[in-house]
Amino acid sequence: MDLHTVEALRSPTTRAELWPLDAGDAILSGGTWLFSEPQPGLRRLIDVTALGWPPITLSDSGIELAATCTVAQVSGLSAGLAASHPRWTAAPLLHQCCTALVASPKIWRTATVGGNVCLSFPAGSMISLLSALDGTVTVWRPDGTEYVVPVTDFVTGASANVLAVGDVVRSVHLPAAALTAGTAYRKLAPSPLGRSGIVVIGRRDIDGGLVLAVTAATVRPYVFRHPSVPTSDELAAWHAGIPEGQWTDDAHGDPDWRRAVTLVLAEQIRAELS
Repeated sequence: MDLHTVEALRSPTTRAELWPLDAGDAILSGGTWLFSEPQPGLRRLIDVTALGWPPITLSDSGIELAATCTVAQVSGLSAGLAASHPRWTAAPLLHQCCTALVASPKIWRTATVGGNVCLSFPAGSMISLLSALDGTVTVWRPDGTEYVVPVTDFVTGASANVLAVGDVVRSVHLPAAALTAGTAYRKLAPSPLGRSGIVVIGRRDIDGGLVLAVTAATVRPYVFRHPSVPTSDELAAWHAGIPEGQWTDDAHGDPDWRRAVTLVLAEQIRAELS
């Protein structure tokens, strides 16, 4: 879609050239959502791909994914890590979460981690991945400082997050400790090619603890942590504690359906990871 209100395109090559930014500016990376519908308040596009961030950085501490890393590159990591980092047994989850984004291969090759996180949609596939693996988001501020925030605190609601005007997401990080876990993945949508209505991911850490992440079904991520495999009653009690108004209500599923089926899938995962 043509964005008829856009008057300028900037392609900064250094961090200092990113700013100033105001409410009429938009960060452009993949642009798959930006160009999908009218953006009447938009005046400038700031193309961050010219900054040349390495899409993927592997280290002993885990995986850093640049905001400009594409969904296809995240998916490709699953197979590559099996050979290069066999201890990271959670590697298949990277591809699995990408499949929660129902899109063509062309979109996969264009859509980015940063765009998915910044849109903060309940069904954000990268948000599901980060929630399940203790992912954090690094944000650059216009004053030259930066901060790191867990994705579960970054996303505050449907299409809402902590970013202030001028903030730029630089990267996300998946810690090595979470990557060494065993995982289980469940996704449901109201139609075979529909947007994810419920995503539930379980993680069994090497110390025996269990982590359960719920996304898409709720307007923001909810994560349950237990030092061992919880009982069905403990899991149900946590599920019951998710506030009534936090269940997503849109064309892809009613809140009552999401609430009920989330518990069914969570119980399946609890049994699988026991």
